[in-house]
Amino acid sequence: MSEQVKKEIEKLREQIRRADYAYYVLSQPEMADWDYDFLMKRLAGLEEKHPQLGSADSPTQRVSGGILKGFSTLKHRQKMLSLDNTYSFDELKDWQARIKKPLRDLSGSNYVLELKIDGLSANLTYQNGQLISAATRGDGQTGEDVTANIKTIRAIPLALLGKDIPELIEIRGEVYMDKKDLAALNKERQQALEPLFANPRNAAAGSLKLLDNSLVAKRRLSFFAHSLGEYNGRAIASQSDFLAKLKDWGVWANQHTRVCQDIDEVIDFCRLWQEKKDKLPYEIDGIVVKLNDFGQQKKLGTTLKSPRWAVAYKFPAQQATTEVMQIQVGVGRTGVITPVAVLKPVSCAGVMIEHATLHNFDEIKRLGVKVGDRVIIERAGEVIPKVVKVVETVRSGKEKEFKIPQKCPACQGPIVKEKEEEVAYRCVNPACPEQIQAGILHFAGRDAMDIEGMGDSIVAQLVSRGLVKNLADIYFLKKEDLLKIELFKDKKAENLLAGIEFSKKQPLSRLLFGLGIRHVGEKAAFVLAQKFVTLDNLAKAKEDDFRVIYEIGQVMADSIVKYFKQDTARKLIEKLRKAGVNFKEDVSLNKKSTISGKSFVFTGELVDFSRGQAQRVVRQLGGNASSSVSAKTDFLVSGDDPGSKYNKAKALGVKIINENKFKEMIK
Repeated sequence: MSEQVKKEIEKLREQIRRADYAYYVLSQPEMADWDYDFLMKRLAGLEEKHPQLGSADSPTQRVSGGILKGFSTLKHRQKMLSLDNTYSFDELKDWQARIKKPLRDLSGSNYVLELKIDGLSANLTYQNGQLISAATRGDGQTGEDVTANIKTIRAIPLALLGKDIPELIEIRGEVYMDKKDLAALNKERQQALEPLFANPRNAAAGSLKLLDNSLVAKRRLSFFAHSLGEYNGRAIASQSDFLAKLKDWGVWANQHTRVCQDIDEVIDFCRLWQEKKDKLPYEIDGIVVKLNDFGQQKKLGTTLKSPRWAVAYKFPAQQATTEVMQIQVGVGRTGVITPVAVLKPVSCAGVMIEHATLHNFDEIKRLGVKVGDRVIIERAGEVIPKVVKVVETVRSGKEKEFKIPQKCPACQGPIVKEKEEEVAYRCVNPACPEQIQAGILHFAGRDAMDIEGMGDSIVAQLVSRGLVKNLADIYFLKKEDLLKIELFKDKKAENLLAGIEFSKKQPLSRLLFGLGIRHVGEKAAFVLAQKFVTLDNLAKAKEDDFRVIYEIGQVMADSIVKYFKQDTARKLIEKLRKAGVNFKEDVSLNKKSTISGKSFVFTGELVDFSRGQAQRVVRQLGGNASSSVSAKTDFLVSGDDPGSKYNKAKALGVKIINENKFKEMIK
């Protein structure tokens, strides 16, 4: 009897695997959902009666229904890199020129183009054909262990099919959700009065990190494989060969790929999908271009974060039309009042948009925006959406003019335009709670006093409860004060207090930047700290004392002198002194080095530095850190996703280096 049951179980498993392969890999379903469900139910019943015949790669193991305690971490065997982005066809040509130089000759080379799926990156590890683990990208080196949840995704085989199964392989790809499945999920959430997912990517990420994998199974996630990580098996010569192998192994890769012989074909393919992308059942935000030959890929190598042999072409900014429901105003750190359009929710570039910036009141006047207007909004990449045009032809006459408020929305204090030539209107009440909150966030920020753990929600509660009324109050917080804040417990309170205590040792330059004196940015704060050495010296300085400092202009000098004359500023400084905050700069750091006198500009995302930290190091070593590229720039340090500065530096012949080279120079 057991032998007969064993044969039936194996037959059922094979039927289900074949059905999955036909549905996901071949896109040719061979049975109805009802038949599939019947086979799965029959298999589960037999395995329950005969547990000795169970198998880790059985289709029934996709859903265990268990509740995870949390996610542990998994180290990737080979680092998961992120792609550099291009935003124009000229930038694609520039990328080709960059890879052509080290290879000397690209004749005979070709490219593989794949749709850039808007999902969550995942790394699947198979050993001897069995899925043994799965992890998110994480920081590229280590990700969250989501093996149990990945096993619920039917598009991912628990065991590889076919021949030439590798001893070990890491298969990278994107977990995503179809548009129709997102719509169905959001309908359910709306009925349950739960917040809606803004886009398929957020839905996929949120679903994959649920702790109940039976719920994950209901979310109908899917997966496209696109890249090879660690590999121990028969040699694969190219990306196109790898994609063909995936199909043989029963792994789903996107069918809309193309091998192109030159950059003109690449551009044609990008144009094609730029127009057709909305017809797909899932979201894409660009095209991935890869040099096909693995040997050439190896020769080109990688930067710290990205492969040199691949690049993403991101589709241009997308627009949508919607209605302005109202115009709200917010208050910034320096009291500047900023208008924001509250919109009728609309999908734009795969994201549900409810707000768009209007920049300032002059911009409202220039655009002619009224409450109730039909407007065109634009969103490019991760940039905050903006209103670009009013559709005046559909006005009904019921639209309402927006009037500049006379009082601050946060404190009801007066709003003024300090100088007629200025665009900005400001709240001039120094006790305005929104100004205080924004000022504290700036003071505690990474490039100022760097107080870890002092984020938006914590600062908002500290201010609203009256525990912090100015910057210095931070240093007089007690553990019992923090325990009054929502979700705060002993350890979290102790960690924040330790971060506050550590910040007292920061140099004067950081303190000056953190104080938020108008017109004094990070560079100016460093220059002032180097020149005056102590806060007391700076506080006593007259306007004439600043005229000998090249970097400090008249407007900034006036602002500094005016700041230290304020009674509130003097009281704040004395309170900071009482708290034990450091008021000195160590000028011995500003010594002769290999970069003394050299000018640096930074672009893109660095790994080991924030932009401000990198600039600070340059200045401490006697160099000059600028925010703009010119013919006088000696080095452009390029990180991940470099911006327009990269192209300008190339055009001017400025030497471009990566972060590793920069780190060697500053040792």
